Amino acid sequence: MIKVGDQAPSFELADHLGRKISLDQFKGQRHVMLLLYPLDWTPT
Repeated sequence: MIKVGDQAPSFELADHLGRKISLDQFKGQRHVMLLLYPLDWTPT
């Protein structure tokens, strides 16, 4: 379980163009915000 103040674990996701983006790419360079948005047509 991640606690407030812990470093985020490394992970990789596809961006909106399908390119693989790793959290490690930004380590020490800038802040990162991860936004999870359900599609408009989903029941969520």
